[in-house]
Amino acid sequence: MPALVPPPALLQNSESTLLLASGSHSRRRMLENAGLVFESHVPGVDEDSVKHQARKDALAPGATALKLAEAKALAVAGKDAVVIGADQMLSCDGQWYDKPPTLEDARVQLQALRGRTHCLHTAVVLVRHGQVLWRHMEEPRLSMRAFSDTVLTRYLELEGAQCLTSVGAYRLEGPGLLLFSRIEGDSFTIQGLPMLALMAALRQINVLLD
Repeated sequence: MPALVPPPALLQNSESTLLLASGSHSRRRMLENAGLVFESHVPGVDEDSVKHQARKDALAPGATALKLAEAKALAVAGKDAVVIGADQMLSCDGQWYDKPPTLEDARVQLQALRGRTHCLHTAVVLVRHGQVLWRHMEEPRLSMRAFSDTVLTRYLELEGAQCLTSVGAYRLEGPGLLLFSRIEGDSFTIQGLPMLALMAALRQINVLLD
């Protein structure tokens, strides 16, 4: 009889509790697909206030994303738990973009981004006992095609409210891929979590087996 393959969860240290400070379906899916066992908590962080202060302090979007990721992780920090905090910001030629609240806002945002290259500032931190153990940030660059208004309308009809879940109003794992001509960066990072760097950090602090 062939030997049974142990479940991926056995690659995780059973003595370590892992929390994800995010309600993002995409981030949860990536961690679950990697076989991690964790709890997910939505942090109560006033993101607009943090961004407003960051602008007053003249912080770069990447530094702001790190500040938000850290604030989220600290907001749900629990005893003896390692908390993953993450955030992602989009900038294009000095302008910051947030998740569009409506489909019309998504249309305006995509019209502004088409034919141009933007950057996704994707930050992740690890916190334990209220202390930041590790910080990391990656900045993929994505170039949109100069697609027509007809393509944009059909894209929004196809995606519907799903495009409102992304800071860029697109999902590369869906039809949003058709809006692009060039992508420079890791697909996990673009979806909101630099998985390879995160897995290495979790191994280093013994949450994952080495």
